Amino acid sequence: MHTVHQISQITGVSVRTLHHYDQLGLLVPTQVTEAGYRLYDDAALQRLQSILIYRELGFPLKEIKAILDDPGYDPKEALSRQITLLESQQKRLSGIIAFARDMEKQGEIRMDFQVFDKSEQEKLQAEAKAKWGQTDTWQAWEQQSGKQSYQQQVQDGNRLMAKLAAIGALREKGAGSPEVQQEVAALQQLITDCFYPCNNETLRGLGQMYVADERFMRNIDKAGGEGTAQFVSKAIEVYCR
Repeated sequence: MHTVHQISQITGVSVRTLHHYDQLGLLVPTQVTEAGYRLYDDAALQRLQSILIYRELGFPLKEIKAILDDPGYDPKEALSRQITLLESQQKRLSGIIAFARDMEKQGEIRMDFQVFDKSEQEKLQAEAKAKWGQTDTWQAWEQQSGKQSYQQQVQDGNRLMAKLAAIGALREKGAGSPEVQQEVAALQQLITDCFYPCNNETLRGLGQMYVADERFMRNIDKAGGEGTAQFVSKAIEVYCR
């Protein structure tokens, strides 16, 4: 058994915080002596460890309590999920560090907050998984992205947007011109190399999505100028016929 002060020394969690966890029912002492001393066993220490990991991931205390008190809670399964979340957080932080180092190297402060914003990416990924989660293409993308650092994913995304912008820059030549069709072929290969196998059916679906989803259209037009998404979609359709 460990006293509350010993637990504080072992974990670095303040006595005040441990008392707060007790009041919330999040971490109740294993035993309270007649003198009022709180005592914790190893099982309580393991629970505290899980609490601290979830706190590191940004989970509110109420949600942590609900997770740990769930009758179906499996410590091994929970640890696996925690590792996945921590790895995702690590990738994001690596991207932010790379962004900051790039600013330091260039000697300039850039006003770019996209590297910090996860909301739009998470929303798009959730929608995509709901729609295509059971497909071979989606599973190939998840397998590929799981092997990449956050920085590499950002770089691949930038390469994709640059290629879309390059196609848009050729719009005066017409969607069916050899120059444009060559760039579309290069786009298909880029998607295959960086994301997932991209056959003509997949590419056609992407081309349709570029104009059907306002968010994609807005981002593509931002990269290549107004009308880029429409032109790319048309060029892809010609290519896939």
